[in-house]
Amino acid sequence: MATAKKPRAVNPDKKTGKKVRFLHKPNCTTCRKAQKFMERRGFQLNFRDLAKERLSAAELEKLIGPRDHTKFLNSRNELFRRKKMKTNPPSRKEAVRMMSVEPNLIRRPVIVAGKRVVLGFDEPEIKKL
Repeated sequence: MATAKKPRAVNPDKKTGKKVRFLHKPNCTTCRKAQKFMERRGFQLNFRDLAKERLSAAELEKLIGPRDHTKFLNSRNELFRRKKMKTNPPSRKEAVRMMSVEPNLIRRPVIVAGKRVVLGFDEPEIKKL
């Protein structure tokens, strides 16, 4: 006769970290720093490699939502500098089009927790998630 397995007891002291989407490029040092910072604080990261799984224009529109689209542009990107986007920012439509074609133009990492979005390695904002 087989004995029934008892369900495992859940440790009430062990907290399950907040689940967030983590949009990044694995070789990006800023992304790696943010990842390490968040993992040490118990966040559960759901990764998406922006180089392998690009964001479509529709996904970018939804992600940006009512926010300022220029905040999503990576000022360290060569295209950003070449087109002098700091002084001559593109329209929202053009920025979304360019980011969907050139994912390196997206400021990274992009951390999504519900309706909250954190761009780059912003410790104070990550702590608020």
